[in-house]
Amino acid sequence: MSKSHKQSSLAFGQTVIGPPGSGKTTYCLGMQEFLSAIGRKVAVVNLDPANEGIPYQCAVDISELITLTDEIENLKLGPNGGLIYCMEYLEANFDLLQKKLSQFRGHYFLFDCPEQVELCTQHSSLTNIFAQLAKWNFRLAAVHLVDSHYCTDPGKFISVLCTSLSTMLHVALPHINVLSKMDLIEQYGKLAFNLDYYTEVLDLSYLLEHLASDPFFKNYRRLNQKLVEVVEDYSLVSFVPLNVQDKESMQRVMQAVDKANGYCFGDSEQRSLQALMSAAVGADFHFMSTLAVQEKYIPPQESTVKQEDMDM
Repeated sequence: MSKSHKQSSLAFGQTVIGPPGSGKTTYCLGMQEFLSAIGRKVAVVNLDPANEGIPYQCAVDISELITLTDEIENLKLGPNGGLIYCMEYLEANFDLLQKKLSQFRGHYFLFDCPEQVELCTQHSSLTNIFAQLAKWNFRLAAVHLVDSHYCTDPGKFISVLCTSLSTMLHVALPHINVLSKMDLIEQYGKLAFNLDYYTEVLDLSYLLEHLASDPFFKNYRRLNQKLVEVVEDYSLVSFVPLNVQDKESMQRVMQAVDKANGYCFGDSEQRSLQALMSAAVGADFHFMSTLAVQEKYIPPQESTVKQEDMDM
């Protein structure tokens, strides 16, 4: 096989994962519209057998093969067991999915994945499906969505960090963690620190000090300290803020994903030296973009929550 033919057979895309309510389906709809507007041919693949009332134009739908409702009724399984069974069934009958995907070669793929956390942190079926796609020359990046309101609760944010790290290690794909619903973040309370503290996952000892002021978490200080040490030892987790309705925000996520899966270095679209250099821009640019997001969605405060606690 010639090098040019091998390059043309490559397929790029995203596997969209995340816990319930994180906005995966809304993200797939928004990203499909955004990428189509800039000229990419997009194929959205629904891998969630529980996904009903799909708002986006679906190229391949797992519900044509198996649905969660049917398996719960036929096998008398609960929702979690039913989802696991559906993924194991898809893994065992992967040739059917391959046949459908082959009809969309030349497209950019968005895989809308099930919302069960265990599938991305413990169970092997979804990871095996991603590995099989890689063997078929799919170059994928995992987009892990997390609701941004968790930033307003230090205890929940530590939990999110642990889940994100576990997902990164288990899924084993180039990974982009995304804080979704940034336009709603202030509806759940004030942030204890500036937004870049959460997106860059800076010194988490300050978060432990903030938790220590809570009587409930005070009893679990050592446990939280050990969890934080695990996250910091790996030093892998960071986040990109996102509001699906904001084109600039969508563009930042798209650029991060294109860099992760290698799409920006291909020849499917017109490339320029400036475009390639922008993929390698470092922390300074990322800090400025995060600062712009904070100014847009988080009203300025005379004092942070941490400062208020110190005053008290």
